Amino acid sequence: MQANSHSELENWHDFTVQSRREIVTILRSVGEKKQLVRILIHGEADVCVTSVLKVDPDGDQLIMDCSIDPDQNKRILAASKLGLETSLDKIRIMFNATGMRETKFEGGPALMMPIPESLIRLQRREYYRMPTPVSNPVRALITMPEENGGEVENFPLADISCGGVALLDNKMILDNTIGQVYANCRIDLPEVGMVTTNLEIRSTHDLTLLNDKQSRRLGCQFVNISRGNLAAVQKYITKLERERNARIAGLS
Repeated sequence: MQANSHSELENWHDFTVQSRREIVTILRSVGEKKQLVRILIHGEADVCVTSVLKVDPDGDQLIMDCSIDPDQNKRILAASKLGLETSLDKIRIMFNATGMRETKFEGGPALMMPIPESLIRLQRREYYRMPTPVSNPVRALITMPEENGGEVENFPLADISCGGVALLDNKMILDNTIGQVYANCRIDLPEVGMVTTNLEIRSTHDLTLLNDKQSRRLGCQFVNISRGNLAAVQKYITKLERERNARIAGLS
């Protein structure tokens, strides 16, 4: 399972579960099916594998097994925010945790946190990201704001998923404010067709390329994308997967 940063959860707010009853049901099922839960203390560098011991909605308590490493338990308790990941019936479950405390469960040491107010539930098709071709990049056409000239600029894609795309802003001209929305963006998917959607900036990373030039990678989420356009995105991802599998088969 791929790790997530705390901020990455914001990229998937369309898949947020906020019903307390549903959250309790999901967490109980994770415990009953003995699914492993990963606590990410500082990303992949510090991960504790644990499990759900009890979900107590009346006491607002989620009780989890603690680490066998006492020092790791100290880091968990000292962390201001933790990322947690698990899966249930092949669906990825992610949520953040604050207020982790020590407790006892059936006579042994355990960890306790408030039941999360929300969690993210993603099927593989929703979060799987496919890199786009480098030699002949897929490009997104975005109309710049009037105050910036109102011209249509094109930006190569780094990857694509059913949730959004990663753009490369090599000229550093896009407003990379988190939450900034660009309307009616067009993405020309080879052999599939043109997709039109709004794109919302959800993450931004400045890059230094091998030639020492600066670039910026922008994680963008589809906003109000139509079913037809989403079907076209899925069709293109499937096409890329087939091409990749053919290349792998040719090398074997």
